[in-house]
Amino acid sequence: MAATTVLFTGFPGFLGSELLPRVLSRRPEARAVCLVQRKFANLAHRRAGELAKRNPALAGRIDLIQGDITEGDLRLGRARELKAEVREAYHLAAVYDLSVSRRTGIQVNVRGTRHVLDFLEECAGFERLHYVSTCYVSGSLPGLFRESDLDRGQKFNNYYEETKFLAEVEVQKRMERGLPATIYRPAIVVGDSRTGATQKYDGPYYVLRWLLRQLWIGVMPVVGDPRAHTVNLVPSDFVVAAIAHLSATRGSAGKVYQLCDPDPLNVDQLIDLFAHATGRKLVRLPMTRSAAKAAIDWMPGVYRLMQIPAATVDYFVQPTVYGCDNTLTDLAGTGISVPPLPSYVDRLVSFMRENPAVGSEAMI
Repeated sequence: MAATTVLFTGFPGFLGSELLPRVLSRRPEARAVCLVQRKFANLAHRRAGELAKRNPALAGRIDLIQGDITEGDLRLGRARELKAEVREAYHLAAVYDLSVSRRTGIQVNVRGTRHVLDFLEECAGFERLHYVSTCYVSGSLPGLFRESDLDRGQKFNNYYEETKFLAEVEVQKRMERGLPATIYRPAIVVGDSRTGATQKYDGPYYVLRWLLRQLWIGVMPVVGDPRAHTVNLVPSDFVVAAIAHLSATRGSAGKVYQLCDPDPLNVDQLIDLFAHATGRKLVRLPMTRSAAKAAIDWMPGVYRLMQIPAATVDYFVQPTVYGCDNTLTDLAGTGISVPPLPSYVDRLVSFMRENPAVGSEAMI
């Protein structure tokens, strides 16, 4: 009988590195095959070693194989053998960068996902795909965006959103054709709520870093009406725990889960919280979205001073509200829920103070 193999993409990324040991603990008979780009091979070997050191039961059960999702058969030398063994797959690999070019986004997020789907459809004993999408397939759609929604004619803030949308369209088309799958859409993911640890400082971290670079008084440009829009943040440990639990249940097959905060802070509350956590007295500088983005992109010295990409501004006037009925229902009674941001923001800031060298670059 062929070995039971779980295919993983997105390792040694932060979420993948945390999720992998949970999946292998659930399936003690299985081994994981992690598709790794050549340039991340050393990091992947180091991280796999760290996981096995923390949990000896993982020793010898994590195989790292060089491959590339942007090529047919994932550029795997053992493709035929693996197609006979793979029973389950976790597809996390993507370009998580708001400033990604459309060409790169299409190549990695869309074509890469299509190649993964093609590969899995040729796995004879395949049981289920677990695909990590994003809440922001919603684009800038005003109002409620449900887990049952996808194509509602929305416009997109950037090519990251558009290409993740197109990738999920591919996944849902294959699901309609019979591919067993579950889709997870995290909101904006920040560090671990218990330790503050994260692999990169992007998204809301740009704002936190800007405040930390100022002394005592923090000048903060505020776009639009800060009480009219929310910013949906979730800690990485919630996302990992939710996927680990939901992927282990039969009832989650065929469903979409929006892993978001059902009660997010509005922008006004968020920047007040950030100011308090960084010990800064806040001075608000009201601006329009277009003026703020133009200043960052075109006024000499503004980006160098603030180090906040213009693409980030859109998420402080995001008109979308995310429903998460499937998530709330299927996690009820498990103890897995989104902790309120005020309960752990200090840990995020402490980690930033103690680890200033962490960058904001995406793994591409």
